[in-house]
Formats: sequence, C-alpha cells, structure tokens
Amino acid sequence: MAAPGSPGLLQAPSFAAAKCRPVVTTSRGAPRAVFAVRASAASAATKDAVLRPFRENRALKIISGLQNFDRSNVASVVTAADKGGATHVDIACDQDLVKLALELTNLPICVSSVDPSAFQSAVEAGAQMIEIGNYDSFYEAGIEFSPEQILNLTRETRKILPDITLSVTVPHTLSLPDQMRLAEKLEEEGADIIQTEGGKCSSPTKPGVLGLIEKATPTLAAAYSISRAVSVPVMCASGLSAVTAPMAVTAGAAGVGVGSAINKLNDVVAMIAEVRSIAEALGTTASRSLSEDLRTIHN
Repeated sequence: MAAPGSPGLLQAPSFAAAKCRPVVTTSRGAPRAVFAVRASAASAATKDAVLRPFRENRALKIISGLQNFDRSNVASVVTAADKGGATHVDIACDQDLVKLALELTNLPICVSSVDPSAFQSAVEAGAQMIEIGNYDSFYEAGIEFSPEQILNLTRETRKILPDITLSVTVPHTLSLPDQMRLAEKLEEEGADIIQTEGGKCSSPTKPGVLGLIEKATPTLAAAYSISRAVSVPVMCASGLSAVTAPMAVTAGAAGVGVGSAINKLNDVVAMIAEVRSIAEALGTTASRSLSEDLRTIHN
C-alpha cells in the first residue's frame, strides 16, 4: 500500500486562516440583518430535510462513484435513485454534475470528494450534503487513509462549510476499535453522519444469499460498533444488497448507501429495479409502482 499522504491528491490542502472582513454599515442595516436571519433559517430547514430520513431510520443513498464523471452513467444512477424510491443520491463533486442531477430529481444531492476545497462550488451549484469518503477507487490504486488524514480533511471542510450537512466515511482498513475511536473524534469535529464501509475487503466463499451476507459482514460489524459509540446517525455502505440492507438497520444504522450494485449495471431499467428492491426491503418505497416509473422514462 502507498504510504499515507504520499500522493498530492490525498493531502488535505493547507488553508490560511480566513481574514475577518470589515463590517459594512449602511442606513439599511436592519434589512441586512433580517436577510441574514432568513438565510440562516433556510439553511437550517434544508439541513433538517436532508437529515430527516436518517432520524427516521429509512435513509437510502444511491452512490454513482467519487471518480465517476461519466454524465450518461451519472444521469442513469440519479434517475434510478429518483424512480426507485431512494431518499438521497451521491455523485462526484462536480458543479456540472450537480446541475445535471438537479434537472433529474428533487432528492437531496450529496457530493463526494477527498479535497475540501472542491466542495464550495458544488454546494453553490445546489448540492445539499457533502461526503468525505467513498474511498474504493483509492484502495484499488493501493492508497489508504489514516485517522489523522480523515480528521484533517474534516476540520478543513468544516472551516470552509460550517453549516452544510457533512458525512464522513470511516476507513474499513482500520481495526474496529480504531474505527470507533475515529468516529467519536469525527463527531466532535462536527460530522453529522458517519458512514461505514467494508465490502471491498470481503471475499465471499459461498454463492447466493450466504455469499451476500458474507460480503456485507465487515460493514455490518462496523455499523453495529460505531452506532453504539456515537450519537449522530450511522450510514452503512459498501457491499450491501436487498438481502442485507435490512440487517444494517437492525444492526444500528440509520440508513444504507449502495453504489456498485447499481452503478455497474448498464441499463437504467435494471438500475431502477435494483433500487426498488432495496427500497422495498427497507420499507421506504413510495406508493408509485415500478411500471408507472418505467412508462415515465419511455414516454
């Protein structure tokens, strides 16, 4: 594995302390104050809406991939999340992709990155949630993240965006006790959601349902342990399916995140069907039928 922090991409950028700007006073100071209060209230309302499915233990986030900038695939994933009954969609941190997603869904849009400076433009484009995580593509390149790196990324992100809903993934490469300790520190640093992972490190030995359960075991174990160490919601992600998603909630997760089981499919109809099966397993599916959604797409 590459030494932590060796690639430039993975080092948290160094940000100079923001300089305090002088307060501009005018004869219309009161309206400005009212505007600030309204903006703050709107931000709080947005955050409440984003977090509500987690508080109700029914969050289902569909993940297109941190390094997936294929507009066609991202559009299909977003459409599948929207039509399949998901509560959130997670895409790469790119303002153009955010604008694309906004044209396709009213679901809260989360953007994923390991570069805190990249979040601002995506949030300005309309993203309502940010995620430090979805590290699978880095593991494939032999890159791992240390607890210190994750904490530094979280601190830098909170300096830039103190109010946005922030989810942070705890690396599965750490032992379970270390994952729990990191989760506790992330909560102290202002993380609103802790996300688990583990599917990439699991090699099922059995076919069928037994294999699906084997694959989900690491992330289920992390969700069980971390949910008992922190008070913020835990999202169980990586290696989950319609079989194991309900197990995640039983283990203590407030929701689940699903990526490759959806984004690796090459047909939007198949994607919608898979999202729908997971949503039904979680009991989050809206009353609209799959056939109605498919007619909407083909018309």
